[in-house]
Amino acid sequence: MTHLFEPLRIREVTFRNRIAVSPMCQYSSTNGFANDWHLVHLASRAVGGAGLVISEAAAVEPRGRISPQDLGIWSDAHIEALARTVGLIHNFGAVAGIQLAHAGRKASTAKPSKGGKVLDESQEGWRPVVSSSAIAFSKESPVPEALSIEGIQQVVQAFVQAAKRSLQAGFKVIEIHAAHGYLLHQFLSPLVNQRQDDYGGSFENRTRILREVVEAVREVWPESYPLFVRLSATDWVDKGWDIEQSIAISDKLKSLGVDLIDCSSGGAIPGINVPVKPGYQTQFAERIRQEANIATGAVGLITTPEQADQIIRSGAADIVLLGRELLRNPYWPHLAAKQLGHEKHWPVQYDRAWL
Repeated sequence: MTHLFEPLRIREVTFRNRIAVSPMCQYSSTNGFANDWHLVHLASRAVGGAGLVISEAAAVEPRGRISPQDLGIWSDAHIEALARTVGLIHNFGAVAGIQLAHAGRKASTAKPSKGGKVLDESQEGWRPVVSSSAIAFSKESPVPEALSIEGIQQVVQAFVQAAKRSLQAGFKVIEIHAAHGYLLHQFLSPLVNQRQDDYGGSFENRTRILREVVEAVREVWPESYPLFVRLSATDWVDKGWDIEQSIAISDKLKSLGVDLIDCSSGGAIPGINVPVKPGYQTQFAERIRQEANIATGAVGLITTPEQADQIIRSGAADIVLLGRELLRNPYWPHLAAKQLGHEKHWPVQYDRAWL
């Protein structure tokens, strides 16, 4: 039976186990550049034993940042610092991945430690912010500009150029961020997307930009390397994006060259009551895996080795993505290996005496 520490091969990339570091914003960049914080933060999770280490969301355009302190990959100048970190991740036995993102109407906000409020241009913020439609995220948020058809194609090309830079930096996995109420999710959700053209209305139209991004990125991303997409499987509100639509788009994305769906939820609409509990999103990974016949990742309040192992053993998902738990303890995989009796699967170069 498949378990948490069994290697996973996708295309020509092998992950030493099924544990992935979920993308987590660090709010530590200046002008999008990675620095020593990113090197230590990400490389230490590789030393800690994760099979896949995914960097935080990297903005494909300056206006696509959530905060002024977000990581970026909109310029060739960003490649060198990222490459240094990628090299260390690979040297320590993990696979390096990058999440490519655009915040859309949720851009230009302060980092959480500064309150997360909307920033104007006098506070390091920027205008305009853009979205599928001219509908603000909240009462405090600016009304975004609805992207023109030309603007949509510019965004698609920004993802393509970011993918090329990711390859130059040495990453072996790309995850396209289409969740959490950010730009691509703003097109998917009928509660946000009120367009009347080829990018709004029907399911086919609302999913068009995501399909175009995937197709365009897959063309420049090596056939031997995996491509992931993170989806919010549901908006958690009636008449919004839901699990049935997530299953349908996952099936289409598989035919376009996507290898795994990272299954999260929510983020498009503020103030929604989400039934948060341990593993509350695993149900979505299981349904998409079974009904779209594509590999999935489970994420969300996965904290114990037994819980993570059961998700894999039960066939609910192919990988588990841990966020806060790996922030608290970068060496969680080491401890999980001991607790689950899988020390034999641990790379020989690590001294396990301390376990």
